[in-house]
Amino acid sequence: MNTPAQRIGEVGAKLISDGVDDRLADDLVRRIVDVIGNSLAATREEPARIAGAVATEWGGAPQATGIGLAQRLPAPSAALVNGTLAHSLDFDDTHLPSVLHPSAAVVPAALATAERTGAGGKALLAAAAMGIEVTCRLGMAGYDEELGNSVFFEHGQHATAICGAVGAAVASGMLQGLDADQLTSVIGIAASMGAGVIEANRTGGTIKRVHCGWAAHAGVSAADLARHGLTGPPTVIEGRFGFLRAFCGERTHPERVTDGLGEQWETPGVFFKPYPCNHFTHAGVDAALRLRERGVTADQVRELVLGVPAPVLRTIAEPAEEKRRPRSGYHAAFSGPYTVAAALIGGGGLGVFHEDFTDAAAADPARLDLAGRVRVVADEEATAGFPRQFPAVLTAELADGTTVTERVRENRGGPQRPLSADELAAKFTGNAERAVGADRAAEIVASLWDLRDDRPVAEVMSGLQRT
Repeated sequence: MNTPAQRIGEVGAKLISDGVDDRLADDLVRRIVDVIGNSLAATREEPARIAGAVATEWGGAPQATGIGLAQRLPAPSAALVNGTLAHSLDFDDTHLPSVLHPSAAVVPAALATAERTGAGGKALLAAAAMGIEVTCRLGMAGYDEELGNSVFFEHGQHATAICGAVGAAVASGMLQGLDADQLTSVIGIAASMGAGVIEANRTGGTIKRVHCGWAAHAGVSAADLARHGLTGPPTVIEGRFGFLRAFCGERTHPERVTDGLGEQWETPGVFFKPYPCNHFTHAGVDAALRLRERGVTADQVRELVLGVPAPVLRTIAEPAEEKRRPRSGYHAAFSGPYTVAAALIGGGGLGVFHEDFTDAAAADPARLDLAGRVRVVADEEATAGFPRQFPAVLTAELADGTTVTERVRENRGGPQRPLSADELAAKFTGNAERAVGADRAAEIVASLWDLRDDRPVAEVMSGLQRT
């Protein structure tokens, strides 16, 4: 009987030749468009500068595009740069209930490898599909129903970076033409490369923004090593000293990695993000926007009580003094008090957007004053819905003694409340305009959709290089 890694190898090798059906292909193009838009929006961010400077300093063969860079890079270096961009603004898609961001790690690795190998869109979409699927399924293998949370997360580990390295490796290996046995080794190699701790969510630092870049870099590197003959253990996923036990202990479900693999897809249910901030804050943002629609203004508010699932308190509410006065725009994106204040005070047509998460916005006295009046508490109903949704309830206690409450049970961007084609287009345009302008943004979207017709990936990516 095949091990989980061997089963992934078999399905991956078959899928690269068979391709994916039209429905899944359309969904994957939307995810690639989303990743590219998020990446373009992040090209002026400091982590992008740092990753680009390091990759350029490393040098090497000009194989693939680093988005926004003039110099082409070796494929692993391009994956590092583009994965960092994809995750830098915390605008990347989210799989629930594993609570990880699969596309930001897998797509950059797949794009870089496809450029280097001369692959077309159909092979790219098949590889991305499998890489994202493996990432999500590994995350679910570490999800504990009784606990109601990811064991990775409970241990302070970033499942996105850890599982994403393996998914990125599978995608890269498929595009390098590895057979089933070699793909099995890819998984065994990449399992020794994934890492990421999430203390930065609580108290700051920019390291988390590189997590998907490093996962993508590790994935391409693992596939390269396997292509040259390095091998990995076939029992790497479920073994006594394997991936799941090493990261999650005994509370694992390896069967979730392969049940229905290649036939049932997690990918179409992955949530697109409508706002560039930690996903745990989104329902609070929606609730604040509803309060605005009902006429509630900041000057009327005595106190705002934000009820959220108990497990998210440590991310968006603690330490309380840090969350009420975030130290930077990026730190503000992980603050329940700040995001509620930003939505109630400002927020454009997209609710809250990049302008709400600049360092200047995070230091705005009006926003900080209102954030100081936000108390974040555990809510029983919200906790019951977590982590298949990130619900919230927001109650405004007004100066005249009245209260107004809004409860949001389902997040926008998922199967229950999907973003429309127009909303996804507005997100991409709002992202891309920051780097290339509206006309160029439209050209990029058109070229990305050409991947459905097997356009060479290198042609598409060349348009994202700085000239």
